[in-house]
Formats: sequence, C-alpha cells, structure tokens
Amino acid sequence: MQSKFALATAATLLSAGMAYADAHAASGDPAAGEAAFRACAACHNVVNDAGDVLVGRPNIRTGPNLYGVAGRLAGSVEDFRYSPGLQALNEAEVVWVEENFATYIQDPTGYIREAAGDDGLRGSMAAQRMRGDTDAVDLYAYLASLAAE
Repeated sequence: MQSKFALATAATLLSAGMAYADAHAASGDPAAGEAAFRACAACHNVVNDAGDVLVGRPNIRTGPNLYGVAGRLAGSVEDFRYSPGLQALNEAEVVWVEENFATYIQDPTGYIREAAGDDGLRGSMAAQRMRGDTDAVDLYAYLASLAAE
C-alpha cells in the first residue's frame, strides 16, 4: 500500500513541468507565513540573487538559503552540504511544490524515508518543524512571495 508521502512524490515527479507555475499559485497566507518563518530563522535566511538579505540574518550556514525554494529541485543550493536524505531527494528529482514542502517540514525524516523508499535515511532538519499543515502551507506561500518580488 502506498502512503500519502509516496503518492505526493509520484505526483510531483509526474507534474515536474508544472512545478514552477504551482510554486507561484500557493494557497496559503503569506502574512501568516511570515510569522511562521520565525521558527526557521535560527537556521535559514532568504537572500536574493543580488545578495540582499530579505529575511533572517546574513551569513547563516546551518540551513540552506530558502530564496526560490518554491519550485526548486530539492537539495540544489550550490555549495550547501546536504544530508544523504536530501541528496536522495535531489537524485529522485523531487521539486518543492506546496504539498510536498508542507509534508516535509512537518516530518523531514519521515518524508525523506517515504519519498526515497529508504528507511535508513534521515533528514538533518531537527531543531524546528512546523506543527500543523496550515502553518506549513502559509510558510510556503510566504517563501514563494519573496521570490516573486
């Protein structure tokens, strides 16, 4: 029996051509997502291509830059050292769309194991996770809005 994680991943791979459009059609509330980002700011920032820090502190290297995460290939920020779990998602060509992003940030290790089909993989994002689907979807909408500006 396939789980919701595996089904979400399969749907993501099948709709990779539509991922970019989906990234900008987020259904969450960006304003609420801005508040939800506070839980992420200790490890992540959002720095645009010009080098401007849009959110968070400069020079944070614990987690990757989240600028452009909506619609981006998982584990693809240049010069960031990803966990084997995120590397497996990258190799599987998982693209961050609202549904799988929201699922991932609520249970990173669980999502990675289901999506990659390997119970030995782990995610390294352990400090904070979103506690609910609404916060996760709102966060995605906020991050998508920052890249759209």
